Amino acid sequence: MKPILETFITELRNAFGERVRDVEEFRDDVTVIVDAQAIVAIATYLRDNETCPFPLLEDLFAIDQYRRKERFEVKYHFFSLREKVRIHVKVRVEEKDPVIPSIVGVFASANFGEREAYDMIGVTFSGHPDLRRIYMPEHYAYYPLRKDFPLTGVPGSIPLPQR
Repeated sequence: MKPILETFITELRNAFGERVRDVEEFRDDVTVIVDAQAIVAIATYLRDNETCPFPLLEDLFAIDQYRRKERFEVKYHFFSLREKVRIHVKVRVEEKDPVIPSIVGVFASANFGEREAYDMIGVTFSGHPDLRRIYMPEHYAYYPLRKDFPLTGVPGSIPLPQR
């Protein structure tokens, strides 16, 4: 791990304590696993930190782990323009209540990613200014990127174009 990230991770753990669940490193990629309810505060901390600011949210997406107790993960990729380092932040939520606070108020670029995660996986982002489906019709009752979604779709769930 790069020295600047080691310093930053230490500061992050000191600032958020138990809300930082774990830190994983794999091939120079650092992933910080955090509590869902702390994501707004942690995103703000990442953006405003003086040691190593991360002003750029590169991407966010949801993953269906299917068999894990905390079935869904939302992963955020932040980049420090000044230090030229990247950090990943992961939030895990259970299937029965997949709700995560929205970080659109901190990073406007999270808007589309949060809407896509809601539409395709079913993770709800509380406080999102316009949480609605992007690809699927609003009335659609299923989430196509869940691993239990049938490969051929749900017959009759969406009217198909006629030839």
